[in-house]
Amino acid sequence: MQLQLQTLLNHVHRLKRFVYHDVRLVPCQGAEAHIEARVVPRKHSRARCSRCDKPGPTYDHLPERRFNFVPLWGLLVFLLYAPRRVDCGTCGVHVEAMSWATGKSSMTTVYMIFLATWARRLSWTETARVFASTWDNVYRAVEWVVEYGLKHRDLTGITAIGVDEVQYRKGHKYLTLVYQIDAGCRRLLWITETRTVKAFTGFFTWFGKARSKALRIVCSDMWKPYLNVIHRRAGQALNVLDKFHIVAHLNKAVDETRRQDAAELRRKGDHVTLKHTRWCLLKRPGNLTKKQAGRLRGLLRMNLRTARAYLLKEDFNHFWTYTSPIWAGKFLDRWCEMVMRSGIAPMKAKAKMLQSHRDLILNYFRAKKEYSSGVVEGLNTKVKVVTRKAYGYRVAATIKIALFHALGRLPEPEIAHRFA
Repeated sequence: MQLQLQTLLNHVHRLKRFVYHDVRLVPCQGAEAHIEARVVPRKHSRARCSRCDKPGPTYDHLPERRFNFVPLWGLLVFLLYAPRRVDCGTCGVHVEAMSWATGKSSMTTVYMIFLATWARRLSWTETARVFASTWDNVYRAVEWVVEYGLKHRDLTGITAIGVDEVQYRKGHKYLTLVYQIDAGCRRLLWITETRTVKAFTGFFTWFGKARSKALRIVCSDMWKPYLNVIHRRAGQALNVLDKFHIVAHLNKAVDETRRQDAAELRRKGDHVTLKHTRWCLLKRPGNLTKKQAGRLRGLLRMNLRTARAYLLKEDFNHFWTYTSPIWAGKFLDRWCEMVMRSGIAPMKAKAKMLQSHRDLILNYFRAKKEYSSGVVEGLNTKVKVVTRKAYGYRVAATIKIALFHALGRLPEPEIAHRFA
């Protein structure tokens, strides 16, 4: 049994400069049995300084330490080793470098990678429960993997980015997130708290002038601080405005018009006409139920501002079918003129907003419709899934680690065995 366990450990995780000396199953009364593998230095090998990695003479030995290893068949596995201290001529006396662990961590690197791999699929609490560990151990494992990945990731060749904000806590607590949205690589690049000019400027300071000048596309919404920073720090790039937010603004105008009409009808004693019609007006026609579609047809026969606002909103959908920025611009101008003559105040406000951002909106067509913030919104949905899976994070630093781990596509340390 001992020989079989030792052979298995050598197969999945061979140690450099060390060997497994005594591997055995340890039965425990009143507790789960576990596997202990004692580690000893390879014969004639010299200890290496943990700071400069140079070999040196052994100064003394420390007490035996226990390191968590990857569980086998549901059994906990521990490596046992008494570290040597090295009398390094350069760094002085320090604990030797151990190939299976870093620093003072009681977890092996392969165990941290194992926990971090499962922490992408399960919540951190569930990962700790399934593998008989603790939430703090899972946190430290993910933190270590993320720190390694951020240090070794490749930032060359980035030509398209998207920026957006996500509310991660109540009380207007926002994160500004910047993603790479190139066709071949879509990942999270940078996170900071708040959504101010100073916060977003920090991204370009970190990103560097050379990489900022290499950008060709920047997708964003119409949040003014973002637009000002993009113009100042990456003026050569096409700033493509978010199609999703434009549609959301028009839906908001339709809903505001509906509320105004409903209030006016209630003052006249009509409590029925616009009751329960909100989603009839905001849903896509193809997503309406049979009952909602019938209710919408009835509304469109009435001469209400709500019906006219809905028709104007639906007419604007033709804007996205154009390919030429010139013709798209002409349609936008005609549509805005029609809205300004409609007398519907919420729609007129949105038309003025679209006209004030006309050139930026047409950049969507200048970019050949290849880039939009749809990718950004998809990644934002994953951000919400990560936070929802954990029922929220109390500390911003923790959510940054979780998001980089889930969305950063970060490189991981090389190990002999990969976990599915």
